[in-house]
Amino acid sequence: MHVTPFGACGTVTGSCHLATSGDTGVILDCGLYQGEHERRNAAAFGFDAAAAAAAVVTHAHLDHIGRLPQLVSDGFSGPVLATPATLQLMEPMLDDALKVMTEDRRRAKKGGRPMGPPSWQADDLDRLRDLFIPLDYYSRHAIGSLTVELKNAGHLPGSAFVQLEGDDKRLIYSGDLGNRRKEVLPDLDYAAPADLVLTESTYGDRNHKPLQETLDEFATLVDDVLRSGGKVIIPSFALERTQELLFYIRALEREGRIPAEPVFLDSPLAIEVTRLYASLREEFGLKVRRLFDRGVDPFRPKHLTITKHVEDSKRINYRPGPATIIAGSGMIAGGRIMHHLIHHLGDERSCIIIVGFQPRGGIGRQLVDGRSTIRIWGRDHNVDARVATIGGFSGHAGRDQLLDWLSGQPRVALVHGEDTARGSIADELTKRDQEPILGVAGSPIDV
Repeated sequence: MHVTPFGACGTVTGSCHLATSGDTGVILDCGLYQGEHERRNAAAFGFDAAAAAAAVVTHAHLDHIGRLPQLVSDGFSGPVLATPATLQLMEPMLDDALKVMTEDRRRAKKGGRPMGPPSWQADDLDRLRDLFIPLDYYSRHAIGSLTVELKNAGHLPGSAFVQLEGDDKRLIYSGDLGNRRKEVLPDLDYAAPADLVLTESTYGDRNHKPLQETLDEFATLVDDVLRSGGKVIIPSFALERTQELLFYIRALEREGRIPAEPVFLDSPLAIEVTRLYASLREEFGLKVRRLFDRGVDPFRPKHLTITKHVEDSKRINYRPGPATIIAGSGMIAGGRIMHHLIHHLGDERSCIIIVGFQPRGGIGRQLVDGRSTIRIWGRDHNVDARVATIGGFSGHAGRDQLLDWLSGQPRVALVHGEDTARGSIADELTKRDQEPILGVAGSPIDV
């Protein structure tokens, strides 16, 4: 058995790997590139999609599923295996990706910048849905000469890491591993001993603040901004991060730690995902399940306003007084957050709170790095608003949690991380007498 990375090598997007044993090939995730690497989405996969026996999906974030319809367009026709919750969440995520792709081309054509043909279309998405096969945690499924099992990764509702066995070998593929000791989701499972672990390394060079410190920092910041009459602007991922923020805003309001001012959820995709969360209650931690059992919506602050329509979104920016605005996209690569930034970057009373990973080359990374001007849609905007980064909300395991999860594994191949993060955790693995391997796109790794 061997595994070949074809994406997310030196980057945190574009996850796609191919595990092979004999004549059986299994695709592990098939994600979209984002940020400075998004042009790679138009490139060929590097393997024969039609020859693969199956695809296994770890979770429903676009950097792990966004090119699945393209896979179908290229001839893939095998089963697509994932947990039932992941398959349910993939539906709105991919529907939205199609809308964004279509809108991007419409805008480009209108601006005299025609783009090439799309890499996939609506009928590819329809054919992809027909391939979905749910696989519960801890159930085993045979794929040719291989056997696959999914275990809880603690990253999203339904997220999993993959245990693949064949040729008397065991390969573990992490997908994305969750940040432990959070309240919305249960902690991740530990992996069995394996011949090779192919793992993410997003935060391989740093740890997150403990949850309580994170909440204290967030509450102090939000309280200060709202009481000064400013706006709290939060670019947020539609899936998981938005719902976690809503959960903690509600809790902090009830504790009297922040004022119960208007909260605007300004993302059609996040609105749909939040609606789906009520049907996924068994995926959550005990505290969330108990609230649902009492008939309480854990993800609804006191003055939550849902803004489905564009005109409602525009009106938010002209509304006087304090408010919190949560909008996509989380990596500030488009979406309604762009309009809110244009209107509020110059407001000294307001604060942009970054709560998720920002890839190199993007607007989010420029804000994190302290740029005094930001270019949005061809115009420069002065950054007079405060910018704060709160990393403790991350859905990814921090450095020490990754090392704990990898403890005792003899060989570890590192993907889904920028090179500084991969290099840092590789150095520590070497000190622990474990063998680190830096994944290189197109280079097979023996299991």
